[in-house]
Amino acid sequence: MKKEETMLLLQECDAGLKMAISSIDEVLDTIQNQEFKQLSIDIKNRHQKLKEEVDYLLKKYEIKEKEASLMAKSMSWMKMNFKIAMDHEDSTVASLLFQGCAMGVESLYHYLHVYQEAHSKIKDIALKLIKIEEDYSEQLKNYL
Repeated sequence: MKKEETMLLLQECDAGLKMAISSIDEVLDTIQNQEFKQLSIDIKNRHQKLKEEVDYLLKKYEIKEKEASLMAKSMSWMKMNFKIAMDHEDSTVASLLFQGCAMGVESLYHYLHVYQEAHSKIKDIALKLIKIEEDYSEQLKNYL
């Protein structure tokens, strides 16, 4: 196990969780279907619970949080708001969230490969986050 790889993977999980929570918050008020809205709230809560675990570990090991890049956050915000402004349908929101989940899963698998020497506990956190994203993606298909 390499301490640096453990730290970097934990930071990537943190950034991914922040991005996911922020994205769901961004669209929650635009979702019209109550089942879809409740699903999104439940998934956000799962993200927040895992974020609490990550926050504890960051604090415990005195690791700085990692923010998603300002460019990534800005581009995500602009894309979401533009598409939703053009089409207020739940299928548009579901599509945007589905794409975000796919990007998150791809990134996390990439970082698991890059940081192979990270501590197994942090790898497990990354895998939990992947599972949340995959579960959400599967359920989002019902709203596309």
